[in-house]
Amino acid sequence: MYKKILVPLDGSALAEVVLTHAKALAYSEGAEIVLLRVAANPALEFAFADPALAQSAVNQFEAEAQKYIDDLIANLKNDGYQVSGILAEGPIAEMILQVSEDIKADTIAMSTHGRTGPTRWLIGSIADRVVRSSKVPVMLIRPQS
Repeated sequence: MYKKILVPLDGSALAEVVLTHAKALAYSEGAEIVLLRVAANPALEFAFADPALAQSAVNQFEAEAQKYIDDLIANLKNDGYQVSGILAEGPIAEMILQVSEDIKADTIAMSTHGRTGPTRWLIGSIADRVVRSSKVPVMLIRPQS
């Protein structure tokens, strides 16, 4: 039933909580885990003031994100999982949904960050936006506090 599980990660331990659940689902279904690291462009703030600084920020983020994904892929492959990784840049919820369609994911597995009140209002909930717009099932895991 599930052959591709998209797992968006933001580099935090909170986001990685979903990996235990994604691994269990992948094991039971013989599915591939596709790790996704999305970033809003950190250089936009600097783009008009200093283009060189903007490019440097983008390059640094890409290198760190690639290492992060590569390390996770290596660990999961060592555990016997079929896994791949994707780096993307853009509005986070929209990129998760786009990549899900592009790779023909059967499900999206992600952690919530549990924001409430003004923080949720200001930042919004990426998980909420993904759940409302996804064409495939979404498994949300709320990390224990």
